[in-house]
This record gives sequence, C-alpha cells and structure tokens, in this order.
Amino acid sequence: METDLLKLVEASLDDDKAEDVVVIDLAGKTEIADHLVIATGSSQRHVGAMTDHLQRKLKNFGLKAVAVEGATQCDWVLIDAGDVIVHLFRPEVRDFYGLEHRAFNLQRILHL
Repeated sequence: METDLLKLVEASLDDDKAEDVVVIDLAGKTEIADHLVIATGSSQRHVGAMTDHLQRKLKNFGLKAVAVEGATQCDWVLIDAGDVIVHLFRPEVRDFYGLEHRAFNLQRILHL
C-alpha cells in the first residue's frame, strides 16, 4: 500500500506543479515512515492549494487519519499520511530550514 500511497503523493504534487520534489527512502531505516517527501510551492497560495488537493486525494484513497500542521499560514505544511510524510514549503522557508540536507546528514550519521 505504501508504494501506491507514494505514487498518489507524487502524482498529486506533479499535477499541482510542485517544484524541487525530493523523495527520501526511509523504509527499514526508521519506524516513523517509509518515505519522506519534500516539495516547494511558489507562494503561500500555491502551498495551500497543494495541501488542499493532497488532503482530498488522501481521503479518497481511504486514509482517514491524516494529520496536517501549518495549513493556516502555508509557509511550511507537514502532512502525515502514515507511511509517507510530506513537507511542503515556500522557497525561502525551505532554503532556511534545509530539511532535506538534515535528513541526508542524519542518514549518514546513523549509517542508514
């Protein structure tokens, strides 16, 4: 199911013209999730639209408990879909936090 879920997330982000999509494979390396997806929207409105569309698609996919944080401001939105965790950023916020670089560094530290 996680493969289908990841495909759904990637397709939704592609449909919404997300930029710089990065998928980090965590399967077998952590119990938190199997995949971490990081993407950028061009503005708060774009991030908000991607969030709304992805939430609807996840609900239609059959996921009932999807946690969403940050959707009120849409600078950095976290969507926890269970086996796939999605981070949507505005460009400046993504650059500031450098989440994908931190994730790659953590993988090296833990020898994942």
